[in-house]
Amino acid sequence: MIKRSEVRAYQARYVKMLDNAGIALSPEERGQVEVAEFGLNEVEKTGLGLVVYENNNRYCAKELMLFPRQTCPEHLHPPIKNDAGEVIDPGKRETFRCRQGEVYLYVDGDTVKNPKATAPEGSEAYYQVWNEVVLKPGEQYTIEPGTWHWFQSGDDGAIVSEFSTTSRDEADIFTDPRIKRIPEIEEDVA
Repeated sequence: MIKRSEVRAYQARYVKMLDNAGIALSPEERGQVEVAEFGLNEVEKTGLGLVVYENNNRYCAKELMLFPRQTCPEHLHPPIKNDAGEVIDPGKRETFRCRQGEVYLYVDGDTVKNPKATAPEGSEAYYQVWNEVVLKPGEQYTIEPGTWHWFQSGDDGAIVSEFSTTSRDEADIFTDPRIKRIPEIEEDVA
């Protein structure tokens, strides 16, 4: 659980990153930056900021902001089923485009010998895919549905634009069973 005052402080830092990169937000968007802390109370090492521009039944557009060496934990976007158990959507397909900084993306495939990222201390057992894709500004990579992946920013942090099919974050499956994708916020300020 994260306190509302902490959320506000992280939101301000993420907005400053976007401002410094010249990425304009509306006043409403500035106040709606999501702080994904994944229920681990270690935002500085496992977490990210998100601005959702659009998420509808056809597509989604977001900005993802990561502090230096911050990690989004290993997960996949599973097929979506209806109440009868029939697959109605193959799962989210997403393209990451690096806007600023450097991003180390890990996906299913051959393990790299000397990865640029390290799994967060104490969570190493939950990072199992090590096929490395390094994204620098202007580079992009598409992740197919059902692909295990995780990512970490470089030493200067990173901003990534995400373009995808419909996002259903609550359906994501994480290798770490402690993860809670939807933040639980404790009110401590008015």
